[in-house]
Amino acid sequence: MFRYYNANPYGNDISDCVIRALSVLTDRSWREVYDELTDLAGDVGLMFDRVEFVEDYLDDRYPRECHYSKTVEEFAREHPYGRYAVTMNGHITAIIDGTIIDTFYPDRIMRCAWRIGV
Repeated sequence: MFRYYNANPYGNDISDCVIRALSVLTDRSWREVYDELTDLAGDVGLMFDRVEFVEDYLDDRYPRECHYSKTVEEFAREHPYGRYAVTMNGHITAIIDGTIIDTFYPDRIMRCAWRIGV
């Protein structure tokens, strides 16, 4: 299942998937997530959309599980409950209770998922 979601306060469809995903998964505004990631990325000298930064950020906060041959859709179907940040090559999306929440349907092979919250 898929639901369109764009948390960008200006309605822009830009490369802000990290902010959008974390915004919906943590029930925070786009601006709150943007400000947090900007500060943290500045502290380590990386852009907040770099894979290294995103994975370290998520690893510091949430448990990780990886599935390098499973599609995002397969993972969503197998996880009908819970909130997950799911990475794939060049993108991150949100899955909440089996629904992929994003600005487009990411029909791709996933890398890893982090369960957000309990």
